[in-house]
Amino acid sequence: MTNIKELLVSMDYGPAPEVNDHVKTWLSHHGKGVGHYIGGAFVPSSGGGSFEVHNPANDTVLVRVAEGTAADIDNAVAAARKAYGGWSKLTGHQRARHLYALARLVQKRERFLAVLESMDNGKPIRESRDIDVPLVARHFYHHAGWAELAETEFPDHAPLGVCGQIIPWNFPLLMLAWKIAPALAAGNTVVLKPAEFTPLTALAFAEICQEAGLPPGVVNIVTGDGATGAALVAHPDVDKIAFTGSTEVGRLIRQSTAGTGKKLTLELGGKSPFVVFEDADLDAAVEGVVDAIWFNQGQVCCAGSRLLVQEGVAERFYAKLRARMETLRVGDPLDKSTDIGAIVAPVQLQRIRELVAKGQAEGATLWQPKTQMPGAGCFFPPSLFTEVEPASTIAEVEIFGPVAVSMTFRTPGEAVELANNTRYGLAASIWSENLNRALEVAAKVKAGVVWINCTNLFDAASGFGGYRESGFGREGGREGMSEYLVHKAEKSGVAGKDSPALVLSASPATDAHAGEAVAIDRTAKMYIGGKQARPDGGNSYAVHGPAGSVGLAGLGNRKDVRNAVEAAAKASGWGAATAHNRAQVLYYVAENLASRASEFETRLRTMTGCTADAARDEVALAVQRTFWYAAWADKFDGAVHATRTRNVTLAMYEPWGVMGIACPDEAPLLGFVSLVMPAIAMGNRVIAVPSSRHPLAATDLYTVFDTSDVPDGVVNIVTGERDVLVKTLAEHDEVAAVWYFGSQVGSAMVEKAAAGNIKSTWVNYGRALAWTDAGAQGRGFLRRATQVKNIWVPYGE
Repeated sequence: MTNIKELLVSMDYGPAPEVNDHVKTWLSHHGKGVGHYIGGAFVPSSGGGSFEVHNPANDTVLVRVAEGTAADIDNAVAAARKAYGGWSKLTGHQRARHLYALARLVQKRERFLAVLESMDNGKPIRESRDIDVPLVARHFYHHAGWAELAETEFPDHAPLGVCGQIIPWNFPLLMLAWKIAPALAAGNTVVLKPAEFTPLTALAFAEICQEAGLPPGVVNIVTGDGATGAALVAHPDVDKIAFTGSTEVGRLIRQSTAGTGKKLTLELGGKSPFVVFEDADLDAAVEGVVDAIWFNQGQVCCAGSRLLVQEGVAERFYAKLRARMETLRVGDPLDKSTDIGAIVAPVQLQRIRELVAKGQAEGATLWQPKTQMPGAGCFFPPSLFTEVEPASTIAEVEIFGPVAVSMTFRTPGEAVELANNTRYGLAASIWSENLNRALEVAAKVKAGVVWINCTNLFDAASGFGGYRESGFGREGGREGMSEYLVHKAEKSGVAGKDSPALVLSASPATDAHAGEAVAIDRTAKMYIGGKQARPDGGNSYAVHGPAGSVGLAGLGNRKDVRNAVEAAAKASGWGAATAHNRAQVLYYVAENLASRASEFETRLRTMTGCTADAARDEVALAVQRTFWYAAWADKFDGAVHATRTRNVTLAMYEPWGVMGIACPDEAPLLGFVSLVMPAIAMGNRVIAVPSSRHPLAATDLYTVFDTSDVPDGVVNIVTGERDVLVKTLAEHDEVAAVWYFGSQVGSAMVEKAAAGNIKSTWVNYGRALAWTDAGAQGRGFLRRATQVKNIWVPYGE
């Protein structure tokens, strides 16, 4: 008989299965299948179709669910639209009570939901019980608070309307909560499409909505495959799409929604770095790796799948890691002794196997423990690749399985370069006992979430989302709540008609007045890298005012845009400068613009034909607005989130980096200033395309920038045909965000072109903004000029 001392050495222990009788009873009750949840009731598919849902641990059929059709989506959206009127008119307190009821009922059903999730998804019961379901309740509690406070905390904002939400199969119930809770708190109604592999907890949640007395149509759930999701994305009466899933599908959604006016948030793939410095607590870091890549079988978008280990401790770290891997148990998800459960479906298991084989074929060294594997079901052992090259397939591609790939580095600078050597930017984990080093690296890593000496921590109070091709927008916290609201002025606006196309000609102007005295010509060049630059094509076009030609401006092309982007990229020191220094530069710009007010007033009157009073007011507002953004440069700061764990969770606003800005024809000076100043105040570098009709007020500004200590490359001005130039900016991989104020057609073009690297866009869909109004200035401009990085710093022993 084995004694206790031997057990403490071997750590061998028997099974501890979770009882699932209550879930089996629920499944048998739905033996004929589960329908869509539309308008407060369960209904069959309009097409009569259904599909099987399998338990990935043993390939048994759990139940059949309805196969969603375009008609089902139509019915669900109609139900959501009908419910929107009443739901959005409830007081914040009334909505808060509904969200509180959902939170309480989730808690009361937490064991049932956890077991159902593990049977449907394959994740270990410890994870669904101790992490997923408690976080679901937390999100509804947290957003009950936002419902109560929204009116005062988000003044002059309104709900968007009907939100289409598409969630993945890796955290089915948690992703539902991440999306539904803020949408309802803000006053929206929802049509949610769960993943076809894992729809069951969403349908159980629909029953909880009934139990809580949620008004019919506020939450609607339609099950189905990718075609069902595509119908939801394409539906013309949906006001917002929120998607979590692969970058490839996210790119298609961006293209599909381009020009529709739908608000969009995307939380996409990742290849997150897990950086271990030589002074790290290696034993703690090993446990961190377990949580980073073998949590949920590695089927986590922010999984720490790329281990970057400092060279001096690499072999020691790998030895400890291999020893820990030998103790991991792979098996029945309902066994409380299981560490790694089942892969969600055979197709995903096959993908993992193919990528692992690819890694071996490319020369990486694979190590797997002698783990006893189940004889049936979708299982894959914990795996570690070493001797991986940065350019290898497994170092670049998201495997989405229990596979870690490892590389070494020598210096902190090299660690940052390797960490950022990816098209993604969702999360990162930094391990070092030197907090100064850890925070310095955290600030340099391009990721929306950074964990220091911890990993995979989540909370409803802290926003989650990525940089670069990991998507845009945030879920959770204040920043996540704002994604479900719109400024009332923007919501009430009506898309205008596109103006007649402006033809820019390099031919000589023929409307000059013969016999008049000719002033000495002052050619308006472009402004790139702090220098006046002639257009690459060597052409200029005539700028016309009410009385005819008033001058020439450079006719820029793709090469001019590329030159400007290169100059902006080199000016990276601007984002690293202190906010105080940026404020001083903006004050200088305002001071120098004010000293030349009469000159700019004359330019505006000659160019646009406006009155002297209108010109004077526009220049005065441009000066005032520059002062306003100078004032905010060192005051628009983040927060310390009140998360549940013992962490200082820092929400830091960071600049996008290189931004493209297309300025409006209306108020050519004020519109330019209103867009460029908030962008550079936040540390961005800008390629601005001024009004094609009235560019000379903007080109006059480069002499102001020259005398105001604006560093070379921070502001670049490229004149010419707006949509041609902005399309190049929207397609450029070095450009992280694009703002466009022009036509409806141009807005659609920008959104579609931006899908290439999933860049953030802000377009006006042809709406003419009143640039002299207070709504053309505000914190909303600053928020759109930044992205939020949340850094989790633990404290205590």
